[in-house]
Amino acid sequence: MRRSQIPAEPFPFEVDFARTALVIIDMQRDFLEPGGFGASLGNDVSRLRSAVGPCSAMLEGARAAGLLVIHTREGHRPDLADAPPAKVLRGPPEKRIGACGPMGRILVRGEPGHEIVPELAPIAGEPVIDKPGKGAFYQTDLDLVLRNRGVETLLVAGVTTEVCVHTTVREANDRGYRCLVLSDACASYFPEFHAVGLAMIAAQGGIFGWVSTTGEVLAALSAAERAA
Repeated sequence: MRRSQIPAEPFPFEVDFARTALVIIDMQRDFLEPGGFGASLGNDVSRLRSAVGPCSAMLEGARAAGLLVIHTREGHRPDLADAPPAKVLRGPPEKRIGACGPMGRILVRGEPGHEIVPELAPIAGEPVIDKPGKGAFYQTDLDLVLRNRGVETLLVAGVTTEVCVHTTVREANDRGYRCLVLSDACASYFPEFHAVGLAMIAAQGGIFGWVSTTGEVLAALSAAERAA
């Protein structure tokens, strides 16, 4: 495919889709459904559902175009050996990481709550990055996976905007990747944090990256396929 231009903030984003990956961050039951980690912290988890439809549309478009699709999941070993006490010791003991909840042990790998929501479930061939922290590069092989595929640009979606999405974009920026964050395919428990998080990414001439929408990206991807 030839290089394409996508309307974005702070200015149009030029991309070679052949060197681009879609990264969908932490669209897990533990964050999006009642009874998981997000709810245990007192959040209204329904606020994250707004990102599911746009994520699904972008996922379908990326798969059809043959883009590399990567999913991430935040969670810990069953023995919690990779979970720092500062992260675990939050809130009452019965609602902490590792405690038993309606979807199994909270934020523990292999439990039902750790899984990605059914609407966005990975298919064969799509790497799933299990991460112990907020950023997708910390203590994972994501950088190796991307470099082995010659990826230079990341289309970033997922939750939450100001935490795991933001941390991942910052990590990617420091490693030389160009990031385009899909505003409607991200969400937060706090709408004001979502807005500010996106503004911070595009501030100062795109200090961490660019911000656009799934509609704009899908239109550019479709145009690039027709021109190929």
